[in-house]
Amino acid sequence: MTQKTLIVVVGPTAIGKTSLAIELAKHYQTEVISADSRQFFKEMSIGTAKPSDEELAEAPHHFINSHSVTQLFSTGDFEVQALALIEKLFTEHDVLVMVGGSGLYINAICNGLDEMPEIDLVIREQLNRRFAVEGIEVIRNQLAELDPEYFAKVDQSNPQRMIRGLEVVLSTGQKLSSFLTSNKKERPFNIIKIGLNTDREKLYNQINHRVDIMIENGLIEEVKSLTAYKELNALKTVGYSEIFDYLDNSIDLPTAIDKIKQNTRRFAKRQLTWFRKDTETTWFEPNQSKEVIDFLDKTFIVRS
Repeated sequence: MTQKTLIVVVGPTAIGKTSLAIELAKHYQTEVISADSRQFFKEMSIGTAKPSDEELAEAPHHFINSHSVTQLFSTGDFEVQALALIEKLFTEHDVLVMVGGSGLYINAICNGLDEMPEIDLVIREQLNRRFAVEGIEVIRNQLAELDPEYFAKVDQSNPQRMIRGLEVVLSTGQKLSSFLTSNKKERPFNIIKIGLNTDREKLYNQINHRVDIMIENGLIEEVKSLTAYKELNALKTVGYSEIFDYLDNSIDLPTAIDKIKQNTRRFAKRQLTWFRKDTETTWFEPNQSKEVIDFLDKTFIVRS
């Protein structure tokens, strides 16, 4: 290989991305960079399906347990820090593996982010308070009215993303969608994208099973330990918000578990919609690791 290469492994939650990333890292004797927007946070482990200690020991990982939920860590922060890390790691390796299901974070590294305007922090705080008091539906409706283009493609169950759209339009008078130019930034390394997917019923069964395992492994206790942080955006996400509702006696435990499964399945569907739009991704079944490596080896030979 004459140029450094970043292998990017994407796909829906519970599909087996971590296992493949570790196998690739071992095959190419390299390191793994996580692009999962919740696995950064050291306080959140069970509900984010972080790699186990055994998996982390199989290959060096980065951006796992790297931040606290009390720290602000944006997509832009990730772009800057991850690119700096990639540059450093490429002095030691010809190949690196990036893995994750967070489309925005993957996109930040592969294509770069648009320059965003300055935000009035008072407006941000007002929107966060409004969300805390009035709930997500109010935020969702206001964004749909003020920036329908951004609303159409944002994760409408993610309050942080929707508040981001609102704070831009309320701070600048311009829609966030108007700043998203999709101008791709050239990166000084090759990027090869591998996608994992399988039959939807099989995927949904895997998701349901994973949620059951999370409960068995102590998800409720983990969420209880994070009660002091429950108003942070990182914890207003699938697997945490439903258990907080249970702890608040808003719903019973079976309902909370069913909601986690349902919301995770919906999340997986949105992930697939996002990643399938990228025509540069080559798709495989989760059990096709040998085929993935054969494909990558041939691709490296062609590009070298």
